[in-house]
Amino acid sequence: MFPFFLTFIIYLRSLYKMLKQPEFRSFFVLVVLTLSFGTVVYHSVEGWRWIDSLYFSVITLTTIGYGDLAPATDAGKIFTILYVFTGIGILLGFITAAGEYFKKQHEEGISRGVPNFLWDSGDTLEEMEKDILENIKDDGEG
Repeated sequence: MFPFFLTFIIYLRSLYKMLKQPEFRSFFVLVVLTLSFGTVVYHSVEGWRWIDSLYFSVITLTTIGYGDLAPATDAGKIFTILYVFTGIGILLGFITAAGEYFKKQHEEGISRGVPNFLWDSGDTLEEMEKDILENIKDDGEG
């Protein structure tokens, strides 16, 4: 349970830092508005509970699509078609902005020699490169 809690805290901290970036903040607002709009429409058109409407909006835009809920009305089906085409683009923009933020943070950390415990051993890029070259050289001699 502790690793989950730690990861969740790191995620919340990162999200807070990312919200200070204007380009990320605009995508975040668009995602929240898109999910909210979808939730309201599904609640109104399909008559679903609020939580079911939000759940379906998230499951649809993340392309998971469990199939436990599906629009039954023609208006709901037509809205879903339009919602998917616009919403997936917005969600991909959000994910891309987040990825670019993490990549920038990782590169800045490497340039300062700060290890990233999530995906590297703590070595600087030069040390990792030296280790790889030594391992290749050792393999060729044996």
